[in-house]
Formats: sequence, C-alpha cells, structure tokens
Amino acid sequence: MAGEGAPGEVVPEAGALVARVMLESPLPQLDRLFDYLVPAALVADAHPGVRVKVPLRSAGRTARGYIVELAERGDYGGSLSEIDEIVSPLPVLTPEVWALARRLADRAAGSACDIVRLAIPPRFVRVEKAFIARQGGVGAASVDPAGADGSIVSGALTGYSASDAAHLADPGARAAIDAIATVVPVQTADGVDHTVGHWALTVAELAASVFRAGESVIVAVPDYRDQISLEQALSHLGVGNAVVPLDARQARNDRYAHFLTALDGAPHIVVGNRSSIYAPVSRLGLIVIWDEGDSLQSEPLAPYVHVRDAALVRQEQSGCRLAFVAHSRSTEVERLVELGFLHQVFPSPRYLPRVVPTAEQDDADAPQNAARIPTAAWQVARKGLESGPVLVQVARPGYAPVLACQTCNAPAACTVCGGPLHVGRAGQRPSCTLCGAIAANWTCSHCQGTRYRFASIGAGRTADELGRAFPGTRVIVSDGERTVLTVDARPALVVATRGAEPIASGGYQAVLLLDGPRMLARESLRVAEDCLRWWSNAIALSAPRAPNVLVGVGGELAKALVTWQQETVAGSELGDRRRLRFPPAVRIATITGAADTVATALADLRALLSDEEWAKMDTLGPVPTDDGSVRAIVRFDYSVGGAVARHLRALVVKNATSRRAKAGRGAGYRPPPTLRVRFDDSEIME
Repeated sequence: MAGEGAPGEVVPEAGALVARVMLESPLPQLDRLFDYLVPAALVADAHPGVRVKVPLRSAGRTARGYIVELAERGDYGGSLSEIDEIVSPLPVLTPEVWALARRLADRAAGSACDIVRLAIPPRFVRVEKAFIARQGGVGAASVDPAGADGSIVSGALTGYSASDAAHLADPGARAAIDAIATVVPVQTADGVDHTVGHWALTVAELAASVFRAGESVIVAVPDYRDQISLEQALSHLGVGNAVVPLDARQARNDRYAHFLTALDGAPHIVVGNRSSIYAPVSRLGLIVIWDEGDSLQSEPLAPYVHVRDAALVRQEQSGCRLAFVAHSRSTEVERLVELGFLHQVFPSPRYLPRVVPTAEQDDADAPQNAARIPTAAWQVARKGLESGPVLVQVARPGYAPVLACQTCNAPAACTVCGGPLHVGRAGQRPSCTLCGAIAANWTCSHCQGTRYRFASIGAGRTADELGRAFPGTRVIVSDGERTVLTVDARPALVVATRGAEPIASGGYQAVLLLDGPRMLARESLRVAEDCLRWWSNAIALSAPRAPNVLVGVGGELAKALVTWQQETVAGSELGDRRRLRFPPAVRIATITGAADTVATALADLRALLSDEEWAKMDTLGPVPTDDGSVRAIVRFDYSVGGAVARHLRALVVKNATSRRAKAGRGAGYRPPPTLRVRFDDSEIME
C-alpha cells in the first residue's frame, strides 16, 4: 500500500512491477485503487483481474482485492507494501466489468467494490480447478458456435414486421419492444411440450440469431418463473446448450461454475436475474431486459443500481444491441422513447386481447356488478370452466390479511402489543402478525366491540369462496407460500397473487382481475404503471380471444387495456412527472441521517456546486423518518447528475472519516453511518 515507514515496505526499483489493487471493503474512503509492489515470485501469476491478498497498514491486518492495472511504477513515489498472495490465477474481474462497475458506482455515488461483489460470485477452489483442467490452462477459450459467420439473420421474429426485425439486427440497435400478449406452444430438445408466453419466444428468437452469428447475449429477467419459460423457448429453437444460467436460486458452487463458463471466451446466452447484467461474456452482441418495470429488477443493495441503468451504461461501453421487452412499458423507457434513444417495435399486425372492464358497464345489474366478484365476472368464469382453467388474480396472499371491528370499522389490533390481527387459514382464530398472540376474547380499543370482520380478503379465502360457488371444480392457489409453475388444460380455478400466476397449458380460458381499487390505493409514485403491468402480464397468459374481466377499474387505465395501448398511460404519467419534477423527468438523491448531519451535507453541497448547477436543482425536506432520522430529497436535471454524485460521494467519505477520528485510534466501537445517500429511488412516497 502506498505509504511510508510501515513494516514490510520497500522502495520500488527501476522496472519493478506495481499492481493497482481494488480492495474489498465497505468503507467509502477506501473506494480507490492502491499501489502494491509485486514480488518476483508472484510476477508470473499477477494479471489484471486476479484475486489477491494484500497487507493493510494497521495492526498487521490483510484484505482481499483484485488487481485492476499493472505498471512498472506506481503513482506513489515512496515505499510500497508487497502483495502477500495471489489467491487465484484466474482473471475473474474483466476490464469491461471493472469499467462498468466504476462508471455505475460514480453515477450512483457508491463504491465500485459493492458492484463487483454482485458481479463476481464467491470462489470455490474445487470448481475453479475443474474449470482450469477443462480449459487446458488459464485463459483458454472455447470455439465459436458451429456455422457462425458473423452475420445476423433478420426477419425471423414471429409476429413482427420484417423491417423491425431488420432494425434489431443492426449493430448498436436500441429498441423498446411491445411483447405479444398471448401464449404459444413450444417443444424442448427432450421432446416435451410446454406453453410459454409469446414474449419468451420473441426474446429467444433475438438471442438465437445473435448467438448464431458468434456473439454473446445477456438476458435479465425478474424471477425464476420467467427464466424457466425463456430457457424452454431457447431449447425449442435449438440453442438450449448455449444457455448459461446465473440466478440466486442456484447453489453457490453451481453459480460460480456457470460464472466461469461465461468467462471462458466463447459465445454464450446468459440468462438470469438482475445481477446477470454483469456477466463477463466476451463479444457481447445483445442485452435484453424483460419487464424492466418489475420491482425485482431494482437492486436492494447499495449502491442500488437498477438493471435498466446498468444495461444502458454497458450498451454504451460495448456498442452492443439493447432491447427492453414488456407488455406494459415503464415511464423510464417511455422517456427514452420520446427522446428518440429507443426505437418502438409493435407487433404486426397488432395483437388485441379481449378485455372487459366491469366499471364501464351500465345495465340494470349495476348493484351486483359493484361486488368484489360481480355477476358478469361469475358468468365469464362459469363459461370458461366449460373448456379449461380460469385465472383469478387477487391483490394479497393469505386468508384474511387484515381484520377490522365490525361496529366501528377500526383496524383490529392485538391487545398484547398493538400489532394488526389476521387469520391465516379457514377456521383459525385471529392472531397477531407481530407477536403471534392468539386474539381470544378480543375487544375493540375504540368502541369495545367484540366482533370483527374481514377487511381484506386474501388468496386463501377467495379460493374457499370460489370452491363453494363452483362445487366439484378444482381450486389451485399460487402465491408466495405455495409455488405453482404450470397447470394442465383441465377445468380449474387458479387463484394467484400478482406475479405468481402459473402458466396454463394452451392458455387460460378466462382471466378475472380482482381487487383493482385496492391495488390502486397503494401510496406510490409508480402505482398506476405497476397495476397496468400486473394486469397486462396476467392477461398475456390467456388463450387467444379468451375474455379478461377487469373488476372495479375504469377511466384511462381501463381504456389502455381495452385498446392495448399501455404506452398512452406511460406518456401521460411522464407528462405529469415533468410538471411536478419527479423521476424519471429528473433525477433525485435521498439524503438520510441525523438532522444536523443532513443539514450540514445540504449546506456543503450548495457550496460545492456552481450557481449554474444549483439553478438546475431543488430540495424537498428534510422531514423525519420512522427510525428517528431525517430525510431530504435533492432533485436535479440529468445534465448535472455527474457533479451531484461526485460531491455527495465526497460528503459521504468526509462523514465516514470524521466518525472514525472521533472514535479514536484505539476505540473498539465505531458508530453506525450517520449519512446515507441513495440515487434514483422512485419509491419516495413509501
């Protein structure tokens, strides 16, 4: 490490090899490269990207890291510590992934090592040795796919025009693709028939075309259900052997093995969740993001980089093609379309599902149509069950997630801790969701009432009600606790929470979308586009021309579903946010911490920015949060995003180093961070 007078440090001789190392450390003040001298015994294995162990300057400690650069001499002119050990000879941190991590960390005022931690799985020695043996040595690459000639076959997208397909084949093409909202049959390489969403076939056709031209593909999907469908579609097209899965459900050793496969230099089709965007593939030809508006595509760990932003930066760096595919686009994608950055691709001819909104019906049966499951929906379900399965989408899992007093309608609270009461299953006594206490002899704290009612009905109770209404019919529940991936073509009522809908063989004969008003009541900046996406994805599971009943929702959202023009809602939402200066019309940074710390940070930020930069910014708050701290929101134009991120990062480092100084050199306790910064958090209302 650069420094003077520490034990084990030597002055580099002329021509000595110096490594610039990124340390694996959560401390923001260590988010930079450190110079270390490479001992002569380690020169042969010292390459950019390899794992190393290096000494620190305090108490004889060591740290792990990665060599990023090698030079004959470092920037530091004094003595340098020597690298202790080359942990692995494999260069797992490629220059492209490092550049991506550094760029994204700078954009989000975070640490590059936090992104590298997401990009590179933990090491398994046995897996690594097996990989090296297969490769015949470190760095050996596999051959290109048979028949690759470097050209992409255009016009091979089922359901889209030849001109759009040709555009997507162009190098560097960027597109927002509206997926066809129906299901299609596919047959995998083992001869088994499956049903997948048409979106999976579209993405598979794009990926197969690029792969057969000798280039790699990365496809990021929200969860394992989508991954399974996509892998089946790729197998149907004969490129299943090229798939490299990278997802959180894999065993850690399997994930590392697949990571090394992606690193071997041959073209691959990497399919996985949001972290797959950092896969170290070579000759990257295409990035596809399926359903990027899904909350699962947003990274919950610092620095909270959304897969969409990572894809945009990687596309810019590599020059590959980029496609955002969805049934209902987000406002972020709509903004890029309006700017002309993304080319719109619609099905040709445009597919129009059959959607019936009950709120728009005007007949003598209106009181019944105002029920949770109106008469029109019952009739559609009954008719659909004559020929196959029927999907019923509900807002919440469980049996009765929320209880209320029958007399005064106040939420039913636990008499022990005050937590909310719920009923887990039919016949079960109410219990507290926090402490688990059984609510025996419960009385309302407001009116002293002793009877409660179900204020919210979950998937379990909905299934019970439907089972009584349709005796002799199979009832299947799919939610976070009960995983159902597929159902056969026999008649059945499938009750599922949003995002947990199984795929039916041949598609559902009817789809009922319940609890729409309850979904729209959520306090969120994204509530309208989220609901539209949930409903659109459920409708896309129906068979061609099958009825889809939207219960209790009318207006612009219902019209967008009936006409299947969800982009109009995204455009309207974007216009509203431009007037209100909310994302994605502007970027934001939330600053959270103690009241005096946040106030000081805002004052320091103002002092660091020029008058021209400050004119493109404004602040909201600070306001108190639930944990006793305060939060301020800084809104700024995209043009000053780099300056704001750089200065806020400097303030975070300043705060971290000042806390360390106050703790004292010999202190065993260091106070927790008092300043936290998060960029581009769209859920600022929660």
